[in-house]
Amino acid sequence: MTIAHPIPSVQTPNRREGAFLWLVVAVSLIHSFFIARDRLTWGFEVFWVALALPGLACCQKRLPLSRLLCWLLAIHALVLIHGGAYTYAETPLGFYLRDAFSFSRNPWDRVGHFVQGFEPAILSRELLLRFTPLKRGNLLIYIILSICLAFSASFELLEWGVAIVFGEDAEAFLAVQGDVWDTQWDMFLCLAGASMSLLVLARAHDRQLGLRK
Repeated sequence: MTIAHPIPSVQTPNRREGAFLWLVVAVSLIHSFFIARDRLTWGFEVFWVALALPGLACCQKRLPLSRLLCWLLAIHALVLIHGGAYTYAETPLGFYLRDAFSFSRNPWDRVGHFVQGFEPAILSRELLLRFTPLKRGNLLIYIILSICLAFSASFELLEWGVAIVFGEDAEAFLAVQGDVWDTQWDMFLCLAGASMSLLVLARAHDRQLGLRK
């Protein structure tokens, strides 16, 4: 992979910070296996984390990621691990949010789909800015939002396929909780997360990529 237009310097986590993020995610993943309430659901939910960890380890030297992106990846992983360990409808943090804000259901599934847009937006932004001719602007924003929505739609199709194959055994993975509009909510929250991420974090991301002083 070649860099389309050179990035002056990328601010990456220092060794201690990087080791801390790896340790937190790895320990949480292992712990979640032993406390998982539904091993099938756990496998579906943490599959992405288990797949990403060795991939990131292999690419760490060739493709050092920005400090911001590393933290977002770790947070996204922890959201998935928490949902996988307890199932999204039964997460303790979700019940806390339900009681604190008087929600009608455990909202951890909503949190997960919001983060599903919030983190990938910065991941897409970093890869596009570093490895394609694209530059900052409306076209970049449009492409990032399209990527996040496409990923969300692909995940909903995956859930549909799992439901067909596993039937009632996949109910905890789907986390519908009786909401007939769950798929639409999931995609909307992904789009909202991606939009907020670009709105709130773009400038900080630029600084860490050496694009803005």
